[in-house]
Amino acid sequence: QVQLVESGGGLVQAGGSLRLSCAASGRTFSRYAMGWFRQAPGKEREFVAGVNWSASNTEHADSVKGRFSISRDDAKKTVYLQMNNLKPEDTAVYYCAADTQRGWDIALSLGEYEYWGQGTQVTVDS
Repeated sequence: QVQLVESGGGLVQAGGSLRLSCAASGRTFSRYAMGWFRQAPGKEREFVAGVNWSASNTEHADSVKGRFSISRDDAKKTVYLQMNNLKPEDTAVYYCAADTQRGWDIALSLGEYEYWGQGTQVTVDS
């Protein structure tokens, strides 16, 4: 069983920055691929960024490339999402997720992730 707890969300002005954190339980965190997703009101949950188990590979959605960056600290069992130059369209609930079955790869679809956090709200004010 893996538990994920997100933190770091909040209200920020357009152009500002936030860093989201996701703390994980589980003895083999270093073997998980991790992802960040977001869901805006009335929209489907979408992939934002992912990192494989060794951090040798990362993926970012086109909408956030150059502004967001995912990273991980296995000693702290934590994955981060650094968000810079935030825009009002980034407003959403952000979720982290763990893929414990294919840690070497980065899945882009929700169904590949077995465990999810409760989400943290990010609101960008124009």
